Amino acid sequence: MQARFPDRLRLPLDFDPGRLAADLTAVAGAGWIAHFVTQNYEGDWSVIPLRGPTGASHPIKMIYSDPSCTDFADTPLLAAAPYFREVLASFACPLMAVRLMRLAPGSLIKEHTDLDLSFEQGTVRIHIPVTTNDGVDFRLNGVRCPMPAGSTWYLRLSDPHSVANRGDSDRVHMVIDAKANDWVAALFARAGAPLPA
Repeated sequence: MQARFPDRLRLPLDFDPGRLAADLTAVAGAGWIAHFVTQNYEGDWSVIPLRGPTGASHPIKMIYSDPSCTDFADTPLLAAAPYFREVLASFACPLMAVRLMRLAPGSLIKEHTDLDLSFEQGTVRIHIPVTTNDGVDFRLNGVRCPMPAGSTWYLRLSDPHSVANRGDSDRVHMVIDAKANDWVAALFARAGAPLPA
């Protein structure tokens, strides 16, 4: 399938790192859930669900981004995070799973692919770094992709990618799975447009 967009795009949406961090503090007390795909990582990779399958109550079901699920709802945790709600309201597209994903210092996510996560296949994954450090090494197709806190990224994760946190603080991203629509296509086109001379 011919790719319409590059494997990564910094989107023209920026958010306040301080307000993101404040909302992270507000919800982190609920506890992090260890990621269930244990063969894909070493160390501590854990999740807090902000939006998940409607009716899910088991922690694993709440954090699983089920590609066959069509009915999603905010989790109770999102009510305690007004800025996270404001961030999500910026996206004029159907939102599916939304999770905070934490990679602790010294941990790594091994290279893998996530099937069906590309614009061309209809589902996009957006990353917004909430907290990060210079020791985070996110690679997509073998090429590093530094992402500062508060920035917003489309990453074509149906391609090979890996992450290592070699810093001394947590790396937490808000990870948004959304349905591609005309608004997403226009946003991506703006992000990919050449800069004016």
